[in-house]
Amino acid sequence: MKEIVSIDQITHVIETLKKSGYKKIVFTNGCFDILHRGHVEYLEKARELGDLLVLGLNSDTSVKKLKGHPRPYVGQEDRAFILSRLEAVDIVCIFDEDTPYELIKRVKPDVLVKGGDYNADDIVGNDIVINRGGQVISLPFVEGKSTSSLIEEIKNQI
Repeated sequence: MKEIVSIDQITHVIETLKKSGYKKIVFTNGCFDILHRGHVEYLEKARELGDLLVLGLNSDTSVKKLKGHPRPYVGQEDRAFILSRLEAVDIVCIFDEDTPYELIKRVKPDVLVKGGDYNADDIVGNDIVINRGGQVISLPFVEGKSTSSLIEEIKNQI
């Protein structure tokens, strides 16, 4: 199952999948502006935590607010397409808000995952998942593999 779904469709899609046997839903989110090895390894680790990985993708407007101009370098439709083709990712859903809180309320994941130095208590939506008896997990970054470091490398080569 590989899909790009709208925020209006996500609840129905998740309910249908749970009825068809998917038990443990994992959710993560991010900008994924310039896809790199760190992203792929992170998504593979996240997917291993359940039966289905739902990825909330920040829209272009959201990325611009979070990261500033000139981000994003890659548009939301292209980012969604690429991410949806990764083996680890089952569903991609683009959201416009600064945080995925409303999307997490709709998905109702069993596992909420973020990367990096986030403390589980600081991960947006942790209250939703914990109150439902789920897990909130912070996965470590892949050392030396980040969008910021990649952008710096590119700038230094120009």
